[in-house]
Amino acid sequence: MKRIVVVGAGPAGMMAAIAAAEHGGSVLLFEKMPRAGRKMMITGKGRCNVTSADDPADIIKNIAGNGRFLNSVIRAFDNAAVMAFFENVGVPLKTERGNRVFPQSDRAVDVVDAMMRRLRDLHVELRTNTHVRALVVTDGAILGVRLESGDTVAADAVVLAVGGASYPLTGSTGDGYAMARDAGHHIVPIFPALVPLCTAEGWVRDVQGLSLRNVRAALYSAGKKQAEEFGEMMFTHFGVTGPIILRLSRRAAELMNGGADTLTLNLNLKPALSYEVLHARIERDFSKYERKQVRNGMIDLLPKRLIDIVLGAAQISPERTTGQVSAKERNRLAQTLQALLLTITGTRPLAEAIVTAGGVETREIDPRTMASKIVRGLYFAGEVVDVDGFTGGYNLQAAFSMGYAAGKYSADDTESE
Repeated sequence: MKRIVVVGAGPAGMMAAIAAAEHGGSVLLFEKMPRAGRKMMITGKGRCNVTSADDPADIIKNIAGNGRFLNSVIRAFDNAAVMAFFENVGVPLKTERGNRVFPQSDRAVDVVDAMMRRLRDLHVELRTNTHVRALVVTDGAILGVRLESGDTVAADAVVLAVGGASYPLTGSTGDGYAMARDAGHHIVPIFPALVPLCTAEGWVRDVQGLSLRNVRAALYSAGKKQAEEFGEMMFTHFGVTGPIILRLSRRAAELMNGGADTLTLNLNLKPALSYEVLHARIERDFSKYERKQVRNGMIDLLPKRLIDIVLGAAQISPERTTGQVSAKERNRLAQTLQALLLTITGTRPLAEAIVTAGGVETREIDPRTMASKIVRGLYFAGEVVDVDGFTGGYNLQAAFSMGYAAGKYSADDTESE
């Protein structure tokens, strides 16, 4: 029976430990935090979006960072397998808007507890409050791990699943990058993905907390459109956040890391209307509220808190009456409603990102088994690898798929030969 050490009891690490035990391994799972699954507890706003009901091909497309690298592991342990796993361990699931799959209880703790029960049933030894400091490698082969206490734990194989560098209070403090680098792997520079964006405009503070639905946001660099998303967003005291902003943030971070001077966000507040239809709508509303101030003539078009801001961007005084607004100004107002500009100055810190982009270079990992191509007996899983996806269950699916492959082949490497 092979001795398998798994480092990190997040979604990838717990699944790796389960798969290794199911395939005959004697498994020791280390977690430096007081309990396993801390980051899973806060995913999906505490509800835990365990996967997506999309087709596997679409899941791979929604893993923006190196999704194609995961083709083999996702197809080997796909979303149907993930859903069957949780149903079998006592977590009934439901599928919501956007094909997002959640536990019926809406409780992330139920997902973590179910995985913990499965670990116990398989006699996996879990050691919490135990910090692995280094991998022990000799002559290109893994021999075990070294703990912060100085003790060495021998192993036939090690799965490194310690997470990235986002949400450090959950235990993801970037430890794995140094361990992998010391073992001979290259690390793709890390940066925040799925993170709120900061803006230069001070008016966002005046509307902080305001959420908008059915808007279109386009990211521009040097006048060229880089990405575009449709859906929900929210203003904050520092800038913007929400689902469509988080999806755009990865590209924004890439551009800024690449030296882009100016990034702008173009907000179309009325994307369902053509310019002509929107202009006619403005004319109709201004006729309806002909004797009122302009700000009161737009109450049917916009949330009240946003009206003066849009009028300011269109260079129209909100205190004038609607009848005093010229045809040229009405044209400008329609244009502003479909192109309200924000200047992006940066992202929020990596510690606030949902996911870390960058990590262990995928070219140095076998895409079918998650085995290191550099160190025999070393496997990788989860956010420590240079893989990241959009919101919607894609990152947890990636973690479970990588974890399952790493655990399976670490315990039974005859299948990988």
